[in-house]
Amino acid sequence: MSIMSTHYNGDRAFPSRASLGPRKDAGFEQRLAQAPLRRIEAKELLFAEGDAASHLYRVETGAIALYKMLADGRRQIMGFAYPGDLIGLGIEREHAMNAQAIKPTRLRCLPAASLRVAAAGDPALALKLYEALAGELAAARDLLLTTGQRSALERVAGFLLALSRRNDRSGLDPTRFELPMTRTDIGDFLGLTIETVSRTFTKLKLLGLLELPRCSHVLLRDIDRLESLVEGRSGSV
Repeated sequence: MSIMSTHYNGDRAFPSRASLGPRKDAGFEQRLAQAPLRRIEAKELLFAEGDAASHLYRVETGAIALYKMLADGRRQIMGFAYPGDLIGLGIEREHAMNAQAIKPTRLRCLPAASLRVAAAGDPALALKLYEALAGELAAARDLLLTTGQRSALERVAGFLLALSRRNDRSGLDPTRFELPMTRTDIGDFLGLTIETVSRTFTKLKLLGLLELPRCSHVLLRDIDRLESLVEGRSGSV
């Protein structure tokens, strides 16, 4: 995959690995901070499957969906990227999926060649990128588990918990967050229809696990019960 830290995998979903702090990789952070900014509008492609993988991108504002189109025309979203996340990691010379803005988005653009040079001379950065790619593999495995074995209720609950944990790691309120994506986007990520996603949100609301002050705003009422639901201990819901 080509996104660091934004795939579904429980604790790893929408995560914070992409935010490279000012430790031994400060040189890389400086490179990114000085990289050119690019703005794309909602629905605009950052890159398409098969395009040359020429840059590494860090989301500054907005959000990106990464997806593949199936032969029958269906879309499978592989992950979402939020501010602080990196897109474009990997050794492939061509992008393996599409990256599309789901709201107006600004990104830093670092040439891939520059990143390779930096990693060759900085073992700490090389290790950081290796760990990021290993995290992507773990996330892909968990997404496979989610779409293959979990119920619709468990999938949506896990999706919301992932966003909650992301907020918590960033020092934000883990019980309140915005959903920049549509219900269709969520369905294409979790392998559900839009009708099922909408019904599942309604069911979670009726169970007292969340409130929806607005369609895009979520207020979690009982994180512990959501965790029990995702873990398959549905008797506690």
